[in-house]
Amino acid sequence: MSSSAPASPTHAPTSSVAAFDARYHERFARSQWWRDARFGMFIHWGAYAVPARGEWVRSIERISKEDYEASIDAFTPDGVDFGAWADLAKAAGMQYAVMTAKHHDGYALFDSAVSDYTTAKRGPRRDFVREYLDAFRSRGLKVGLYFSVIDWYRSDFPHFGDRQHPERDNEDFRDHQPDLESYRQFMHAQIRELCANYGRLDVMWFDFSYPGMTGEQWGAEELVAMVRELQPDIILDNRLEVSGEGKGTIVTDHPSSYAGDFVSPEQIVPPTGMTCDDGTLVPWESCLTLNNNWGFHADDHDWKSSTTVVRQLVECVAKNGNLLLNVGPDAEGTIPAESQRILREVGEWMDVNAESVRGCGSADLPKPDWGWYTRNHADGRVFAHVLEQPIGPVALTGIAPAAVAGVRVLATGEERGLSKSWTTSNYPDVSFVSLRDPEEHTFPLPDPKDTVLEVRLKD
Repeated sequence: MSSSAPASPTHAPTSSVAAFDARYHERFARSQWWRDARFGMFIHWGAYAVPARGEWVRSIERISKEDYEASIDAFTPDGVDFGAWADLAKAAGMQYAVMTAKHHDGYALFDSAVSDYTTAKRGPRRDFVREYLDAFRSRGLKVGLYFSVIDWYRSDFPHFGDRQHPERDNEDFRDHQPDLESYRQFMHAQIRELCANYGRLDVMWFDFSYPGMTGEQWGAEELVAMVRELQPDIILDNRLEVSGEGKGTIVTDHPSSYAGDFVSPEQIVPPTGMTCDDGTLVPWESCLTLNNNWGFHADDHDWKSSTTVVRQLVECVAKNGNLLLNVGPDAEGTIPAESQRILREVGEWMDVNAESVRGCGSADLPKPDWGWYTRNHADGRVFAHVLEQPIGPVALTGIAPAAVAGVRVLATGEERGLSKSWTTSNYPDVSFVSLRDPEEHTFPLPDPKDTVLEVRLKD
């Protein structure tokens, strides 16, 4: 059932939690809490915040391991406040978070018995993963960890000729011989530490596969078996098979054991919702940055507005997807002021409109010209997300007047009856709602970001 499938104009609340979940394969049941939450915080933080040119700085600028040591030594964020990060996530209306335990540079933010290349044994002498988990759990947020299966520090990982290694075209490494068996053992050992030593984890976000380096190279079957044994309820992404532009076998009739629990499109909201090959729904999550970099970049000021974020969140939900929105703290652990401002503005909208996001998905109604519909699948309520100022009353296209039990402005609770204006009399099969009186007049939207109407339908 595609999220864009048209529905009858007399659509009634035929969905329920059980009926809606039946549209997913049984193997996706563990992600129900995540699909209800819909909105999470991604956190990219590490030693790459020191040069302040993004998390790919080593690869893009071909920085050698030796030259990168200056960034490792300078990464000593004594004043980082993980509680402030968690408070910001809650203020924004987010219900889960995912932080980088280790990015592609290989420098781990946790204590590891198999490596000295960690914040617990170098500069700050602190286990930042544990501090993050404690702070976010204490605020009632679900917690996840990002782990890169790529490692530019390890000598046994492919160098010359690799797609993105900093030494990929350095002739001095032409004769370098990787040892993937050694690397797999190390990588599995670190992931085991995260799964065994840090309590319950709700999400594990692996990143990423590419041609010549995918499932088998990561020992993915054994890896996922180990993760599932230690964390049976954990949710995994699909990137042991693909990267941000792929889906993998998760959408097929024969998914691999490491296909994951959701598809992870990156820096895009898909044009349509995602389904499996058999037409059933597949969980998915768009991961987006607030500017154009994941890690802190001092010169990137191309910020998305809070209006853009709200509308992208709603679009994801309307297509049965989640939004994982990134912040990139600086080298001292401070989330940029502009990121904080945007997220607090999003939170102001969520404070009065979260019911139209959490526990919601596609309304199975035609997409209206003025915005999006979402539906709470527990109680059947439809939410009209009005993004464009209508001329006269709002036309609730796809919903017949006979099906409507009531309409209210979600943010204020103000009840609005169906319009009986002479201007709408030629369209008796469409429900119209005026936001103010007189009904035939045109008024600015109460909330220019997204004015939400709760539409209660008759049984």
